[in-house]
Amino acid sequence: MTEKLRSVVGSDNVFSDVGFPEAEAQNLLLRGDLVIHIRKVIDQLGITQAEAAKRVGITQPRMNDLIKNRTHKFTLDALVNVAAQLGYTVKLSLKKVA
Repeated sequence: MTEKLRSVVGSDNVFSDVGFPEAEAQNLLLRGDLVIHIRKVIDQLGITQAEAAKRVGITQPRMNDLIKNRTHKFTLDALVNVAAQLGYTVKLSLKKVA
């Protein structure tokens, strides 16, 4: 390899960096972050997908979608509801874009 590798510093949002419109990129990032936190909670509880699904009031196949990071199948409000059913509060912060 004779060419120099070039690196580019990205933003805090990978979805924005790869070209999604800003509003959609923010939504995707929030959903992804929520799914990561929900998965960690389920892991910490040491429960199965079926047990987690029952606890939050969704089907096991739907819980599998969540565990497998199929975030496109969930709205933000659905993920907030799942977190709430697991005993967590979701907080949102808003800041002005520079």
